[in-house]
Amino acid sequence: MAPLTWVKVSAMAEKIWGKFIERPNRFSLWVEINGKRELAHLPNPGRLSEILTPRRRILLRKAKGAKRKTRWTAIGADLSGMLVSLDSTLPNRFLPQALREGAVPPLKGWRIAAREPRLGVGRSDFLLVRGNRRLFLEVKSVTLVEGGVALFPDAPTVRGRRHLLELAEVVRHGASAMVLFVVQRPDANRFGPNAATDPAFAEAFGEALEGGVEMYALVCSFDGERLHPRRFLGPEALVLS
Repeated sequence: MAPLTWVKVSAMAEKIWGKFIERPNRFSLWVEINGKRELAHLPNPGRLSEILTPRRRILLRKAKGAKRKTRWTAIGADLSGMLVSLDSTLPNRFLPQALREGAVPPLKGWRIAAREPRLGVGRSDFLLVRGNRRLFLEVKSVTLVEGGVALFPDAPTVRGRRHLLELAEVVRHGASAMVLFVVQRPDANRFGPNAATDPAFAEAFGEALEGGVEMYALVCSFDGERLHPRRFLGPEALVLS
């Protein structure tokens, strides 16, 4: 990808580049836009510590809605010319497109029957069906890549661990279950649980894998609007510490 320039990207899309200053809480960023300090919404509760470094260029989209407290939403970050999506909700919105395009080979022939179906004490992301078979699908957003390995999570997640154990439970009761890690940057060739950050999640990951939960990753590039599949990673690319 060519180096990103410090210009307004598109008047129609209402996007502009800013520079990261600091993060006052999980869902907000202070950024510098044209020499002025502004507060922007961050749609990602992860730590993002390797991305949100001082003066990092942040792609911002003009916020919609009169009730918004901030004028801008942070949607991307420039990592040495590589644009990384900062929106952790984008993979779920992208999933129907990925299915239509056949970007996830194991899901060929499956269709979405429900969004946020009941799963244990909470909900899964999707329920897919094929004939009389059911598959519960969890979609996880990944932005952390180290040495070509996409790692999840980048912060401890009790909820994520619970999801894995609940997916293993539905497999025991005859349904199918899958976790799809959508890597929102194109530089990963392998994937796995981040045991250094969340050993409990890594342990649950192994238990779920042994229990029949399928684990895959879809590596994507980001153009400031959409995700574009670049490579599908199966069990041969899985790294377990």
